[in-house]
Amino acid sequence: MSTTRKHTALPKAQILIEALPWLTRHHGKTVVIKFGGNAMVDEDLKAAFAQDVVFLRHAGLKPVVVHGGGPQISHALDKAGIVSEFKAGLRVTTEDAMDVVRMVLAGQVQRELVGLLNRHGAFAVGLTGEDAHTITATRHRPEIDGEFVDIGRVGEITEIDTGAIEALLADGRIPVVSSIARSQDDHHVYNVNADTAAAALAAALDAETLMVLTDVEGLYEDWPNSDEVISRLTASQLEKLLPDLSSGMVPKMEGCLHAVRGGVTTARVIDGRVQHSILLEIFTDEGIGTMVVPDEQGES
Repeated sequence: MSTTRKHTALPKAQILIEALPWLTRHHGKTVVIKFGGNAMVDEDLKAAFAQDVVFLRHAGLKPVVVHGGGPQISHALDKAGIVSEFKAGLRVTTEDAMDVVRMVLAGQVQRELVGLLNRHGAFAVGLTGEDAHTITATRHRPEIDGEFVDIGRVGEITEIDTGAIEALLADGRIPVVSSIARSQDDHHVYNVNADTAAAALAAALDAETLMVLTDVEGLYEDWPNSDEVISRLTASQLEKLLPDLSSGMVPKMEGCLHAVRGGVTTARVIDGRVQHSILLEIFTDEGIGTMVVPDEQGES
C-alpha cells in the first residue's frame, strides 16, 4: 500500500492560501506606499521593496509609490557645503538647498527606484509633484512658540490633481512620485514632506490603503517605558495621542489621520527594516506595525 509522499512544498501552498482572502479583498484597489527610512539606503531592503511593489501589481492591486530622500538630501547638502537645519521637524530649505533637494529627489532617488522596479518589467514611471499639476503647494510657515516662522522653500499642499497618476494606473504602470510641488502663488518649486504628500495623494485617489515605511516597529504604547506596539487604533484615538508623539512620528501619524479622515479605508505605519514588510502587512493574518482605521470601524 503506497503512502502519500509528504510534499516539501506544501507549506508554500498553505502560505498562498492564507493570502487568498486578502488578495480577494484588495484586488483592483489602489494602495499608496510612502518609501522612506532605512529601506531607502540598505541595498537588500531596496531590492525587497521593489519585489513587493511589483508583486502587488501582479496580484491585481494598483500601487503608487511616494518618496522623500532625507538621508540622500543631507549627504548632498554636506557635499555642497550647505548646513542642514530642521525646525518643527521640517528641513529649512533655502533657495540653494532647494536646487539640491530637487536634483536629489527627481534625479537620484526616483531614478534608482524606477530602475529597481523596472528590473521586473516595464512598470515604473517617475514623476514629481510638478508634473501635470499633480501636487500644488504654497509656502508653509510653521508655528513655533506662538510665532509663524519662515523656513524657506517648504510647501504646504493646497491641491492634488490625480489625472496623470490615474492615467498611468489605468495603463498598468506603477507611478513613482517625488515629493516636490510647484506653487500657484509665486510659481516657485517647494519641498513637501513626503509623509504628508503620500497621505494627500491617498485621499485624493480614494485609495484602499496608505502604507508608511518607518524605522520603528509601529506606534509604541508608552515609549520609552515600553516597546509594546499599538496594533490598531481609530482616528479619534490617534488624534488624542498626537500631542505626545516624537517629532519624527508626527508627520507620519498626521498623514495616517488625514488619510482615513479623507476616505482611505486603512492607514498603516510599518517597519521598513523588515524584509518584505509590505507583503507581510497586506497578505497575512497577523500583519505588522500599527493600523489606523476610521472611527466608524470601531475597535473590533
